[in-house]
Amino acid sequence: MYNREVKLTGHIIDSLTLPRALDLIMDMGGDFQILEFEVGKRKKDTSRARIKVSADSESLLGEILDELAEIGAMVVEIREVNLEAASKDKTLPADFYSTTNHPTFIRFQNEWIPVENIEMDCMIVVDPETPQAIIKPIGRIEKGDLVVVGREGIKVMAPQRPRGKKGMFEFMGSGASSEKPLRTLIKSIAKEVREVKSRGGKIAVVGGPAIIHTGSGPVLAKMIKEGLIDVIFAGNALATHDIESALYGTSLGICVKTGEAVARGHRHHIYAINQINQAGSIRDAVEQGVLKKGVMYECVKNDVPFVLAGSIRDDGPLPDVITDVIEAQDEMRKYVPGVDMVIMIATMLHSIAVGNMLPSQVKSICVDINPATVTKLGDRGSAQVLGIVTDVGAFLPMLYHEINHMDDDKKIHI
Repeated sequence: MYNREVKLTGHIIDSLTLPRALDLIMDMGGDFQILEFEVGKRKKDTSRARIKVSADSESLLGEILDELAEIGAMVVEIREVNLEAASKDKTLPADFYSTTNHPTFIRFQNEWIPVENIEMDCMIVVDPETPQAIIKPIGRIEKGDLVVVGREGIKVMAPQRPRGKKGMFEFMGSGASSEKPLRTLIKSIAKEVREVKSRGGKIAVVGGPAIIHTGSGPVLAKMIKEGLIDVIFAGNALATHDIESALYGTSLGICVKTGEAVARGHRHHIYAINQINQAGSIRDAVEQGVLKKGVMYECVKNDVPFVLAGSIRDDGPLPDVITDVIEAQDEMRKYVPGVDMVIMIATMLHSIAVGNMLPSQVKSICVDINPATVTKLGDRGSAQVLGIVTDVGAFLPMLYHEINHMDDDKKIHI
């Protein structure tokens, strides 16, 4: 049998971290022995466990330790992190370490070094001169990069649920459901928005075209104008239909006010793209007076950055759309650090893409009429996301109403 000792610390009982760890060991074909177990008796006290993990082979033991590390277990015997140079671009050494979205540290030159701008499914690259540990996706690995391999010298700080009353964004919250009390949830989200903005924090919105189709575009535009939103992540569709709505009053050829089809309205989104192409860009269209209202207009007028990532089905696309998905990812990564809250609205692919980039401590909400969109985020590792299954046409107006109807002494001054 091959053995290693690991330790778990924190609120490991309330967070169910300890039973999860033991289940994981057994499910993977290993064995365990609890060597030490100390239970915190008061709400503020933490618990501690030391466990000997056993497996029939060294490779199986390694796999078990990898899974345990993702929920916060740490090997008791502290060793230096192992590094190996990449043999060529976009190619990783064998046994490379793939990151989680939890705060991570590596043991290098007898010190614990934080991994900067952590996100899931990336590699840790070390600059020994600085020393500095950064993350890189596989597509950005360069020949000679010193990549962390194995599992030694890596510490992951998985979020835990403390004892006492749970907060709305508590880790390991319940799954998505259309039967949750929507108004209560929205009031809680509005409170979080107020708290984030009152301390100078940043909020990002990941938006799909349903925001425009449902008539909620003006609400999002107001939130941008009033300083509630600090960055927009979207695709060609949201921007195109927002501009179509601003220029022609339609979205996909449907009148936004009446919900009725407009004659030859199916061409309006192409007309909108053509207008922006003639102007040169969305910003040029605003400055030339072609575009006078809407979400994209308010982004330009209020210096709110936006990243529009393209897809294979795009019409046009607009000149501002980044059609290289790797470049779009890199552009998004410029704005993710420092974001305190992300609201994902009616866009599965963009929500998953941004969710993959977010550290686990960023408060996140995913709103969609389709429960599968909400649950997929959790299934892909974004366990911190609060899922709300509802119509976005109801969600945004209610959220804006709750943010702006508060006691006078609690109003935000931005």
